[in-house]
Amino acid sequence: MVSFESDYNNGAHPVVLQHLIETNASQSQSYGFDEWSEQARAKIRKACGCPDADIFFLVGGTQANATVIDGMLASYEGVIAVQTAHINVHESGAVEASGHKVIPLPSHGGKMDAGELEAWLKAFHADPTLEHMVIPGMVYITFPTELGSVYSAKEIEAILSVCRRYDLRLFIDGARLGYGLASSECDFDLPWLARHCDAFYIGGTKVGTLCGEAVVFPRAGAPRHFMNIVKRHGALLAKSRLAGVQFDALFTDNLYLHIAKHAIDMAMKMRKLFTDAGIPLRPSCTNQQFVELSNVQMKQIMEHVLFETWEPIDEEHTLCRFVTSWATTNNDLNALETALKLLNP
Repeated sequence: MVSFESDYNNGAHPVVLQHLIETNASQSQSYGFDEWSEQARAKIRKACGCPDADIFFLVGGTQANATVIDGMLASYEGVIAVQTAHINVHESGAVEASGHKVIPLPSHGGKMDAGELEAWLKAFHADPTLEHMVIPGMVYITFPTELGSVYSAKEIEAILSVCRRYDLRLFIDGARLGYGLASSECDFDLPWLARHCDAFYIGGTKVGTLCGEAVVFPRAGAPRHFMNIVKRHGALLAKSRLAGVQFDALFTDNLYLHIAKHAIDMAMKMRKLFTDAGIPLRPSCTNQQFVELSNVQMKQIMEHVLFETWEPIDEEHTLCRFVTSWATTNNDLNALETALKLLNP
């Protein structure tokens, strides 16, 4: 059955897989010192326009989030994120497990509002009992957001400006970074993003690899002994070549953005199928599409294609998520179209 459940339910992109096969017989060093990891770092530095960037390859998104946050914060500091942030709702307390509180702010379609951030910080620092509280040390945002929205350059600049005024680090979760950059609403590129944060990561797991995320500290300045912190979090690959080879392929001939653009194109075609069928969707310009289905429609479509139920809207309707990836084909969309045509009037 065709699945639109997630963007990591397929294996690796064929070019990535071929590079793994071609390099498989070669021996290499380990723990990030293999030749392909070094090649990938050089290509990522060039793509980001950051010749001095510190780059580390970690096994997955949750490990990247928890490790970077733990590495950049003091023991008494917490991280500010919106209520819908991945670290707040979908990572099983991984950040809190390292001793850092997630401080939630309101979510606006998945986004953080810079004005609300500053108002919260102003109130916090005016509190005479703040010595007894968790001190905010970082702001965390996702690009694109959990709900498929995309920050504009102006919005990120506003958040960064608040961070600078209050001496906070800005960390951008890029698990789906490619899909954000390839979206029609994105008004900046990768080098711009790298200049407007203190750390971010380039997601591979959701954008064409078997596993792996590339954590980037754009202007060097990785936390002291960061590799030790990575290992302490269980996020260090002994066979680092697994990530290195894959990112070497992703950042050759612009494959990373090519993969992302394909998924976006498929998502926009998918969106039209739902619209033509008279089914409402939430705004999203990325590879995640959030569809408002009646519970009857949901059950009928489930007989033909797989997707994720996101949250109830009311007693009779459910918000469902349909996701495209590098592997989505026109035949997959044809299967969805057929399912929609079979819906009872």
